[in-house]
Amino acid sequence: MLNRLPEIIDPLHLADKRGELKGQIPISSLERIADLLFDDSGFVTVDLFFGREGRLAKVEGRISAVLQLKCQSCLQAVEWSVDSTVRLGIVSSIDQANRLPEDYDPLLVEQDSIPLRNLIEDELLLSLPTYPKHQHSCFVSNSDNNKTNAPARDSQSARENPFSILAKLKNTGDL
Repeated sequence: MLNRLPEIIDPLHLADKRGELKGQIPISSLERIADLLFDDSGFVTVDLFFGREGRLAKVEGRISAVLQLKCQSCLQAVEWSVDSTVRLGIVSSIDQANRLPEDYDPLLVEQDSIPLRNLIEDELLLSLPTYPKHQHSCFVSNSDNNKTNAPARDSQSARENPFSILAKLKNTGDL
């Protein structure tokens, strides 16, 4: 499975020849998801088959990886497994995309060739959560000190409420 994958592909040519792409690419080479990652080590496993079904040129297969995303609650690593099934119809216009069967997503190819990395990265982005976070509560498990300090902070913030003056004015009717 360590076959070398091409950087640029011609999806229509691969579909005509019933091509197959199997291999791995480093996660560190994916630029668009870099900001979402806690750690960019590891690989994305790619297993794609190109072919035709009548006049429809298609791409089918799987893309899988284990990504280390940033938890949006505690900003620590959260492991996210991706095992995405790929079913794309290769189209060159929006009209063709609208005529695709329901179980196919469009792969818009305006030129003859596209970067394989873009196709893989698009599929990964579609499978990521919008708000990655741990299954458990991140802040409760950090330490017991946070639990003891929380009530003290709550009572302190109640005394220093900047709107308390407005509440007093409302009660006295001076507004």
